[in-house]
Amino acid sequence: MKISKLQYITNGNSETEILEEVNAVLNAGVDWVQLRIKNKDLDVLSIAEKVKDLCENNATFILNDHVAIAKLVNADGVHLGLGDMPIQEARKTLGNGKIIGGTANTQEDCFNRIKDGANYIGLGPFRYTHTKKKLSPILGISGYQSVLNDEVTIPVVAIGGIKLADMTELKSKTNVHGVALSGLIRSTTNRAALIGSINEIWSDEQLSVSE
Repeated sequence: MKISKLQYITNGNSETEILEEVNAVLNAGVDWVQLRIKNKDLDVLSIAEKVKDLCENNATFILNDHVAIAKLVNADGVHLGLGDMPIQEARKTLGNGKIIGGTANTQEDCFNRIKDGANYIGLGPFRYTHTKKKLSPILGISGYQSVLNDEVTIPVVAIGGIKLADMTELKSKTNVHGVALSGLIRSTTNRAALIGSINEIWSDEQLSVSE
């Protein structure tokens, strides 16, 4: 079980938009897709099935929040926000072979995620982002430095408004494992070149976590 250093989070508002963006980022070299569906009118099961097919043999497929649907479509795992289903309950549903990530904003959040059995943590936001309406307090470099210490023992992925220029500092000055991105990749005209640059920055061998 590997936790990718570059995780892509979908941001489309329709099924067509979501499938087009997933196709585009997979073709550009992304190997981890988190399907996040904000439009409550969309058919999550139908979209999840299609994204699962697109990611098959190409990328790790993580579904945001919908644990029961993740089980139905045999997703690789789920990502759970602070207000979503408890990680321990999700683990009972999905089993030990699936990846479960959890959102965190504070050191206490991180410790709770580890205690509950998460495989990785999405820590943020790094800065203000338009892709999420209810933002926790912004962390910045100093926030990551204060939150992350040797007691945070699972991979931590930075999230929230991250730009390409931020990544070298994030890697050199904090203990984050990688980054989760949405708007940066969606807004560029040459996704393959951008993803190549990001992968070069985070080029150390991926960190394995126990099954």
